[in-house]
Amino acid sequence: MIYALLDKESLLKRGLSLAKLSQKIQFLDIPIAQYRNKTGFLEEKREDLLLIRKFYKGKLIVNDTIELIDYADGLHVGQDDIRIYDSNLDKAVKIIREKIGKKLLGLSTHNREEILESNELDLDYIGLGAYRGTETKSEAKVLGKEALELAKLSKHPVGLIGGVKLSDVFDKQIAYSVIGSDLYEN
Repeated sequence: MIYALLDKESLLKRGLSLAKLSQKIQFLDIPIAQYRNKTGFLEEKREDLLLIRKFYKGKLIVNDTIELIDYADGLHVGQDDIRIYDSNLDKAVKIIREKIGKKLLGLSTHNREEILESNELDLDYIGLGAYRGTETKSEAKVLGKEALELAKLSKHPVGLIGGVKLSDVFDKQIAYSVIGSDLYEN
């Protein structure tokens, strides 16, 4: 299943429209999308979520910005971002769950240890990567085929991220092919 990544910074660098990409993912009938904007102000992010909603009817996940959960169907957090709530991950997830209720909750993972930790948490899915190198996150460790083996350790559905292409086909251990740049270019 395709999980679209709408990364505001990547779109701006390429001179692409958030509205047009939102229309494209709706046309492609992509069931889930994540809006990520690491540098924008809260009001800009809120306006972007409302713009996406004009064109896209699937599940919309907001990255890190729990303050905007009312405009989304779920929240995705990274390893550093979850620890803002509490250094104990179980407590951190409970705090987040108090704010988002039954909405979707995803957590980024990058290795065996993080996957095993995530297995003990009340999550709906994990993101795992990077599968391939990307311009977006040049500092990310590329896992390659090791990611496919690591995915088997997760009790949660796995979204494989990082250089994933529309043409990639994975076994059942990968629930979501998280695609960003390849959507922008095709």
